[in-house]
Amino acid sequence: MPSKVPNSFSDLEQWLNERRVTEIECLVPDLTGVARGKILPREKFTEDRGMRLPEIVVAMGVTGNFPEEGPYYDVITPTDRDMHLQPDPATVRIVPWATDPTAQVIHDCYDREGRLVPYAPRSVLKRVCQLYADKGWTPVVAPELEFYLIERAPDPNMPLRPPKGRSGRAETSRQAYSIDAVNEFDPLFEDIYAYCEQMELNVDTLIHEVGAGQMEINFFHDHPLGLADEVFFFKRTIREAALRHEMYATFMAKPMANEPGSAMHVHQSVVDAQGQNIFSNPDGSPSKHFYWYIGGLQKYIPAAMALFAPYVNSYRRLVRSNAAPINIQWGTDNRTVGIRSPVATPAARRIENRVIGADANPYVALAATLACGYLGMVNQIEPSPECRGDAYLSNYQLPRSLGEALTLLRGSTDLAQVLGEEFVTVYAEIKEVEHAEFMKVISPWEREHLLLHV
Repeated sequence: MPSKVPNSFSDLEQWLNERRVTEIECLVPDLTGVARGKILPREKFTEDRGMRLPEIVVAMGVTGNFPEEGPYYDVITPTDRDMHLQPDPATVRIVPWATDPTAQVIHDCYDREGRLVPYAPRSVLKRVCQLYADKGWTPVVAPELEFYLIERAPDPNMPLRPPKGRSGRAETSRQAYSIDAVNEFDPLFEDIYAYCEQMELNVDTLIHEVGAGQMEINFFHDHPLGLADEVFFFKRTIREAALRHEMYATFMAKPMANEPGSAMHVHQSVVDAQGQNIFSNPDGSPSKHFYWYIGGLQKYIPAAMALFAPYVNSYRRLVRSNAAPINIQWGTDNRTVGIRSPVATPAARRIENRVIGADANPYVALAATLACGYLGMVNQIEPSPECRGDAYLSNYQLPRSLGEALTLLRGSTDLAQVLGEEFVTVYAEIKEVEHAEFMKVISPWEREHLLLHV
């Protein structure tokens, strides 16, 4: 996080003055994680200190469409009224690629009565974090975000390919943890690190993952809301940097058929009011809360899959032998399971959710995984026995499609109570629209195998 985080509007004004900012990008993350909002002159931002947007702006699908009727409009007013947006001073960052001094600030969404809009992604994460606070707990998370660098692909009908590096050649073999493979893209990563430094993002290590052109960036552990903001900013940053180097960066869960998918693994723990990790007993052994948290993940991850794997493409990643989990087994230092407990000191004991895709909205994904763990702890849900072998050989325990996942989400009253019924209603309705749009598209596989054979 920034060394001097503005925590008031006067601090924010001073921050902007010190950097001679002339424009402000007023941002609101929508359900897909896309940055919506307005760009304001500095004077207008200072005068208004807020703006209005139609409430439907944060409740659209990835194609920009929304339902024409149904339960969606039990939450969203048909008159399409305004939301009142307020900047969060702590989120201000410079826009390092802008020509003129420009800042970006994330805003929270309120209704006309001054209540947080319940289906805005940032509102949902705030709601879940407050449930923890009411118990005297503070969740701590650390995301690991995978992504692909790919060759520019203006034609969506053509398969994607890895980009050429400094050598002039594209990767054709698996290069997991290869330093030289990362160095192929040194000019790009120098810009990325420079941008992240200017934005004071909390990024840690960069590695090359298994796939051709697949990378992973790790974030230092911190409070979920701040880290969701950082992942949101990071995605914008790396896409911009990649474009400036004549390539794309994509967080699709499965962009290339013959390469592994991309995940957002989330390490999570919980501390009490004294800062002690409640996953460990005083003698250093795992606590009941540790096991109950795992139990909650095991019980509720299937119902939360539409939040962790939000698109049709997401389920192409979650298949056997694809370096992605297919079930809700848990184990210590076992990367084949969906719920992993890394080897760590008692103070750093944590649980890693390996199910979440890189395409998930960071606010929604963090809210959902924390909701699962919260339910496990408050309801004292015991986990299944630890998996000590290869979980890829076990049966599927996760939904295999977006349609199946949405059915499970709609049927989970427990998750709806924690995340908010309005949010679940809006989210599920939007995803139904996206799924219906996808089903109108005829794929090359269907033409190849069905055209002349059925």
